[in-house]
Amino acid sequence: MSSIRDRVKDLVPNQVTERLRDGLVGYGVRTAARRPLPDFLIIGTKRGGTTSLWNYLIQHPLVPRLFPAWNTKASHYFEEHWNRGEAWYRSHFPTERQRAALAARHGGPTRVGEAAPLYMFHPLAAQRVAALMPQVKLIVLLRDPVERAYSHWKERRTHGIEPLDFPAALAAEPERTAGERERLIAEPEYFSEPYDWYTYRARGRYLEHLEPWLDRFDRSRLLFLPSEDLYRDARATYTRTLDFLGLPDHDLPNFKVYNDRRSSPLDPQVRAELTDYYLPYNEALEQRLGLTFDWGAR
Repeated sequence: MSSIRDRVKDLVPNQVTERLRDGLVGYGVRTAARRPLPDFLIIGTKRGGTTSLWNYLIQHPLVPRLFPAWNTKASHYFEEHWNRGEAWYRSHFPTERQRAALAARHGGPTRVGEAAPLYMFHPLAAQRVAALMPQVKLIVLLRDPVERAYSHWKERRTHGIEPLDFPAALAAEPERTAGERERLIAEPEYFSEPYDWYTYRARGRYLEHLEPWLDRFDRSRLLFLPSEDLYRDARATYTRTLDFLGLPDHDLPNFKVYNDRRSSPLDPQVRAELTDYYLPYNEALEQRLGLTFDWGAR
């Protein structure tokens, strides 16, 4: 009897928590008309420092968190939850009244956003964002694609999703992801885990994934940040981002790194192969953006 009682006691808080969560989600949707769409999106790149930059931004008094509070940095609306509709998306953001209260308290404009690194890579996200929020500001972190690919693999490995070593995972990528991009385009409500999980090499071909955004948004609405700048001087990158968003200066006590993945160095032969592979893609990116990135050998 006591063991049954104990199990019931364990279940009750879980049931209460679940009802509370459902109630907050429902409240967010019911009040969606009073929740403005976001001012900015951090759209990429995965393993490029998006979590760190997001956490720096939400420490600014005029950048509120998502709603409800357990949402970390993204709704994943434009890639995974498109079928849920605009009201569901709006439900993740603060109300006009909450934004006004913050602005009055801190004497400045609020800026609301989310950080979803798959947005840049998803073949339909740019057109979806442009149709719904043509004036949104876009922040793009771009990391050396060799380091990005290796870090991506380490993340999948740590989460128990990747059984292969890095060279084998690179070799298996074409087969694992075959047809997934095409299916995402053909089936707008489809979500592909392989396309998210195993695209180590493909995600580093940045320009082909940025072109849909560059075609739809004026360059003044895009901020390109080398991830290496964020790693070397997080304070300066944070300040540059605040200026882009029209936010007043606000210093932070520290700039800790979030989601860092320490490991053994990348095998030199694999590094050399990937560096050679990405060289023409990096050169095309620099020419298109008029920027220089400190990546790999020249």
